[in-house]
Amino acid sequence: MALVRWDPFRELAGLQNSIARLFDENVRYLRFPEGATGQFAFPVDIKDTPEAVQIRAELPGMNKEDIKINLNDNILTIQGERKKEEKEEGTNFIRIERSYGSFSRSFTIDIPVKQNEIKASYQEGVLEIILPKEAPAKQENINIKID
Repeated sequence: MALVRWDPFRELAGLQNSIARLFDENVRYLRFPEGATGQFAFPVDIKDTPEAVQIRAELPGMNKEDIKINLNDNILTIQGERKKEEKEEGTNFIRIERSYGSFSRSFTIDIPVKQNEIKASYQEGVLEIILPKEAPAKQENINIKID
């Protein structure tokens, strides 16, 4: 039988890894996606097509009047507020998982867009924003003489 030297730091590292794994597996819903602030973060898909940048955001249970969209200095911001339903008399909630309050997410749009042709629609809990691309400026071939 071989003697193995006891290393207490190896056991602490194992404990630290176990705790980190526990948090990664069970507390993911507490993390905000990049650019998100507020009490809840909504999922977003951003698609780059040859004609436009398309953004689809899931905002179920919202009114379109409660959502604001702004494009300023190539930063698109979606913000709003999900209002809490009035408390009903004589009822006790067993569980509340839906989030309420204000929210905001911002995205950098590095592609020139036609600002006067931006369209947005909200249907069945999905916000869709279409940012038509600006035609790229043609680059001319310039011959430069050396002095």
